[in-house]
Amino acid sequence: MPDAEDVRRIALSLPDTTEKIAWSMPTFRVAGKMFATLPENETSLAVRCPKVERDELVLAEPEKFWIADHEAQFAWVRARLAALEDEDELRDILADSWRQAAPTRLLDAHPELGRPAVG
Repeated sequence: MPDAEDVRRIALSLPDTTEKIAWSMPTFRVAGKMFATLPENETSLAVRCPKVERDELVLAEPEKFWIADHEAQFAWVRARLAALEDEDELRDILADSWRQAAPTRLLDAHPELGRPAVG
């Protein structure tokens, strides 16, 4: 089961990522733009997620994903770290959120991180 240290290690391994405390919790930013946070005493992860995909995730796996009330109007979703399968799933979630926040120059410079699916 991944934990907060795994989130920190994987997030900081992504290009141009920094950690900053905001709202009394760790946040991770690419080129200054936030793509992940560690709320709920670092037992969950909040990441960027297009609203359509977010709603599908929550419906498909409510034990793993949910939407915080104060984030409902934004394209963010929460994931319970204890419910994630492994580090690979965590890495995929973080990389997807990173891609949504990263500037084009970083996406172009790091094709190994893939591109978000166009839907």
